[in-house]
Amino acid sequence: MNLDSNFLFASLLWGSVGGGYWIYGKKQGEMMPMLGGFAMIAVSVMVSGWLLMSLLCIALMVAVYLLAKRGY
Repeated sequence: MNLDSNFLFASLLWGSVGGGYWIYGKKQGEMMPMLGGFAMIAVSVMVSGWLLMSLLCIALMVAVYLLAKRGY
């Protein structure tokens, strides 16, 4: 398991952002931010590299934004 400082910081950051997305989606009754937040939390737990984790979470944020803008 990779426990260097970059990995731990990235995991904390993206897990927190994912938790915020999930809470926002739950309170607003919106499914897309809630699923995106759950996916970001899962990525922050399952991916073992900080760079790949960051890229995937940024891609998830963009996907949630674009899908929410389209009305999904």
